[in-house]
Amino acid sequence: MTKRALPLRWLTSEHPLPWLFPVTSLLIVFGLYPVLYSLWLSFYKRNPATRKEKFMPSWNWEKLLSDERVWDAVQITFTYAFIALTLQLVLGLTIALILDSDKRGFGVLRALMTLPLVVPPAVTGMMFLLMYDSSFGVISNSLYSLGLLSPSTPILGTGSTALWGVIVADVWQWTPFMVLIMLAGLRALPREPFEAASIDGASSFQAFVFLTLPMMSKIIALAVLIRGIDLFRIFDYVKVMTDSGPGTATETLTAYAGTVYFKSANFPYASTVALATLILVLITASLFIKIFKVRF
Repeated sequence: MTKRALPLRWLTSEHPLPWLFPVTSLLIVFGLYPVLYSLWLSFYKRNPATRKEKFMPSWNWEKLLSDERVWDAVQITFTYAFIALTLQLVLGLTIALILDSDKRGFGVLRALMTLPLVVPPAVTGMMFLLMYDSSFGVISNSLYSLGLLSPSTPILGTGSTALWGVIVADVWQWTPFMVLIMLAGLRALPREPFEAASIDGASSFQAFVFLTLPMMSKIIALAVLIRGIDLFRIFDYVKVMTDSGPGTATETLTAYAGTVYFKSANFPYASTVALATLILVLITASLFIKIFKVRF
């Protein structure tokens, strides 16, 4: 057998390595390497005057634990994730129940639900930034005309409403994701239990509570896990719409890491904050999987 024939035979064999190698290489280059590089950076202290790093393994981690902005960002991150996830889950399940029909036109509505997902988050943030504008923004002017807000308290310029303004943009874009997952789960449910419940005289609400929700529990838990992990790394909306303001009212952990990285050029400390976010996500996701017994 020639040397040229060996690679060809290896590629056409049933050995899994040729097929796993490209994906594994991508995971190592774009997944494992950045994490290891960030970990290596976190062991160095950067001197802002000389722009040089000195090996001090505990410096950034000690600074992280005593940094009040980090703890404020943790609180904002959890608040943001909880509110956005709750709204997206409730709206997603409600809309999925409405669209779970074979009537004419509902297929088009289900297809239209995917449109917000193709819009880049930065573009979504810019859209809502314009709609929140106190002079010509359609959302702001509508709230002003209804008497719910006054022009003296702009949505993104007021600490008590800025976070809600960012959350609305997130909910608008990612609720369709929850709708699609819930629709897939509803379509996969067996019809026999619902037919039996209908014969026994159960109402639609009782069927939903005692049949739909229990059978959908695993799908709901999986959807919550996926979106929850994604919400912890929120950056685009905050950067475009508020830049963590007013003050630090909308500063999440990833937004704070971006501020430290781009504005202070303190790469080691920014890497430490990013690693802390990763650790927090892993702990939260592990607890969620254990408590709700999520199986893949």
